[in-house]
Amino acid sequence: MEWINAYLISHGFLFLFVVVLLEYLNLPGFPSGIIMTVGGVWIYSNGLSLVHGLCITVLAGLVGSWILYFVGRTGGDFLLNKYIAKFPKQKGSIDKIINLLERNSNWAIFVSKLLPVTRTIMPIPAGAIKLNFINYTLYSALGIFVWNSVLMMSGYYFGEVALYGYNFGC
Repeated sequence: MEWINAYLISHGFLFLFVVVLLEYLNLPGFPSGIIMTVGGVWIYSNGLSLVHGLCITVLAGLVGSWILYFVGRTGGDFLLNKYIAKFPKQKGSIDKIINLLERNSNWAIFVSKLLPVTRTIMPIPAGAIKLNFINYTLYSALGIFVWNSVLMMSGYYFGEVALYGYNFGC
């Protein structure tokens, strides 16, 4: 068991980066609510830096978001047309998303990063309508930071409670 923990301490941040990247690419796996919270517990229980962990997960989220943004930018029209052809009842929803992005792109990107599923779907239409990449990156990073911080800090706090118990002021 000690060798597993030693491996995770030396390679755990890389593993955390890969798992978060896959989650932001909307690939099957654990939901971010579990990944980030367990990551916070792991960081606390091994005496690692929460700031370092947050930076790594924000970077992983950004890389995943960038990949999907560029998928949307290079082939988004084709993908959206294929999707609408397969699911014609969804055309209204797609149009609403695109209208929202065109009217309130910065706010829409920020808020989308705080919502499960939406955070991994919004980059494709954002790329398809060619939102400004710098603004997209800035507001994605802010939303990813808020989402990851809340979840990782809760895991970090629960790691402390799990290891030392909770003192009710007694």
